[in-house]
Amino acid sequence: MSELAKEKQLKITLKKSLIGRNDRQKKSIEALGLRKIGQSVIKQDNPQMRGICQKMDFMLDVEEI
Repeated sequence: MSELAKEKQLKITLKKSLIGRNDRQKKSIEALGLRKIGQSVIKQDNPQMRGICQKMDFMLDVEEI
C-alpha cells in the first residue's frame, strides 16, 4: 500500500456560499480548492486542515475517510 492510502483523509464539502464573507474566510475556502456549493475535495487529515475546518465549520461538511 502507498503512504497516502495508509494516512487518514478528510472529505470536505462546501455547503454555504462565499457571498458576504470576509476576505480571510474566502481565502481559506479557496486555499482548500473549493469554489462552488456542493463541491468536495479530499485532503490529508492533519492539524492544519483540522484548524481550517474548525474555523469554517458553519460553511463546511467534513467527513473522515
